[in-house]
Amino acid sequence: MSILINKDTAVIIQGITGREAVNLTREGLDYGTRIVGGVTPGRAGRDVYGVPVYDCVRDITARQHVDGSIVTVPPRFTRDAVFEAIEAGLKLVVVVTERIPRGEVAQMVELARLRGARIIGPNCLGILSPEEAKMGPAVNVRRAFKKGPIGVMSRSGGMTTEIANTLSAAGLGQSTAVSIGGDAIIGSTYAELMPLFEADPETRAIVIYSEPGGRMEAELADWVREHRSRLPIVAFMAGRFMDEMPGMRFGHAGTIVEGKADTTADKIARMQAAGISVAERIEDIPALVQERLRGH
Repeated sequence: MSILINKDTAVIIQGITGREAVNLTREGLDYGTRIVGGVTPGRAGRDVYGVPVYDCVRDITARQHVDGSIVTVPPRFTRDAVFEAIEAGLKLVVVVTERIPRGEVAQMVELARLRGARIIGPNCLGILSPEEAKMGPAVNVRRAFKKGPIGVMSRSGGMTTEIANTLSAAGLGQSTAVSIGGDAIIGSTYAELMPLFEADPETRAIVIYSEPGGRMEAELADWVREHRSRLPIVAFMAGRFMDEMPGMRFGHAGTIVEGKADTTADKIARMQAAGISVAERIEDIPALVQERLRGH
C-alpha cells in the first residue's frame, strides 16, 4: 500500500498554465497520476496536455470529486490558492512554491488544522508513491523510486530522491516518499506523518533525512517512544560540522541552530535514545535498514 496518494487519487494543479506547472503536469500524467483538472483564473476553457483548465477550484469540485491539489503559483498568490483549495473541501494540499512569507504559511497551516486538511510543504518536492502516483515535481522518478516496504521522509527535496535511489539500488523499494519541505514552518512534520506509515501494513521501516535546526527530530523521538512504534527507523543527519558554527544556516531556512537542542549532536542523541539508528553516511542506510528489519 501507500500513504496519502495512490493511482486512484484525483488531483488538480493550481497555477497549471505556468511554465513549471506545465512540465509538472506532463510528468505527472506520464507517471500515471490521475490529474483531473487545473486552475488558472481567466484561462478557463483551455487545456494542458488534455487536462481541462478552470477559473477556480469550485468549478472543478462542482463537477467531480477531487482528493488533493498541487499548488504551484507565485508566492504572493499562494496563501489565497491554498485557502481556496481547503475551503472547497480538499483534504490534501501539496505546496511546491518557495519564499512564501512565514506569517502566511502559519495562516495556511492553521486553516488546514481547522478544516481537517493536510498540507505538505511549502518549498518541497511533494509526495510520490512508486508505480502509483506523484504530487509534485520530483524528477528521475522511474530510476530512483521502486515499489517496496520502506517509507521515506525528508526535509530536502533532492535528498528524498537520493535516499530513494540508494535504497532502490540495494533492492529496498519504497511505500511512499514524502518531501516535507525545508522551511521554518511547514504543514506536516515527521511525527505528524508517522501515524499514516504506522497504519500502513505494507510499510515495514522508515528512513528520514534530517538537518540541524528545529524541533522535528525531538518530536519524532517523543512520538516513537510514546506510541511504541512498530517501525524501525534509520536517520541520516547532515551538517554535523555546524555544531562548531552556532548561528549558521545550512541548506534551508528551517535549519538555523538557535540552541543546544537544535545541534546535530543533541538530535542524534535524542534519536538514538528512542531507538532510531543514525547512519554515518548515506551509503550506509540500506545495510542499517536491512539489519533493523532482520531484528523485527
